[in-house]
Amino acid sequence: MLADATEYLAEHGIDQPRKEARLLFELAYGQDTAWQMIHPDEPISDPMPFFGFVQRRGKGEPMAYLRGSKGFWSLDLEVTRDTLIPRGDTETLMEALIRHRPDRSTVSSVLDLGTGSGCLLLAALAEYPAARGIGIDRVESTARQAAKNARLNHLEERALFCVAQWAAPLAARFDVVISNPPYIPQADIGGLMKDVADYEPMMALDGGADGLAAYRDILPCLPNLLTPDGLAILEFGIGQGDDLKELARVAGLQVVELCADLGGITRAIVLSRE
Repeated sequence: MLADATEYLAEHGIDQPRKEARLLFELAYGQDTAWQMIHPDEPISDPMPFFGFVQRRGKGEPMAYLRGSKGFWSLDLEVTRDTLIPRGDTETLMEALIRHRPDRSTVSSVLDLGTGSGCLLLAALAEYPAARGIGIDRVESTARQAAKNARLNHLEERALFCVAQWAAPLAARFDVVISNPPYIPQADIGGLMKDVADYEPMMALDGGADGLAAYRDILPCLPNLLTPDGLAILEFGIGQGDDLKELARVAGLQVVELCADLGGITRAIVLSRE
């Protein structure tokens, strides 16, 4: 079964097909790689659950959607096709937040714009136990999924999720505003990997003609959303840093830091009020 699955996945362009086959076997039967290696001749009465997952993966469906979950920071999050899959690169924003606010008592309010799975807001609340937060998304089903993740991680009493266009309904200030908005230029979307372009929500990817449409909406709002000592931390795409710095300057914001991810790619910008 593993050999057939490995061959099938390789033919369909899946990287590390043997490893993925073992992960899919575990997903189908609950038996991890160690068990599989110890019991290579174990008879399997019903191969269909396994090969069903193999076919879906071969078509490009992301492993996180097959599992229905994805780890992010210290959390385990339920993910559906209503939510962008949380990625390790986005943890750069959490690293920046903790670097600039190491005292866990200094953050009492957090706003997450474009919350998706709720990963950033919930990670921040997990790190800052005195904080409460609001997550906003444009899609109701996505906001509901984020609220479910709050319950699954026992953070529901400190997190509220709303459906809105960015910060439009808010008249409050926050110690931290955090966001991973869509930033893929429209012309680049066709070149994305199949498991991204065909499965993840397009609204969470499409950043307009130059990838910066969301930032033009968000940045002008930040001076009125931040407390006097507040920070905004936003993720952005490759090569967009200089344009974001200029948009921030026009919006009356000060660039505190540009942050690189573990691959050395500049991934996030930290902003404050001037």
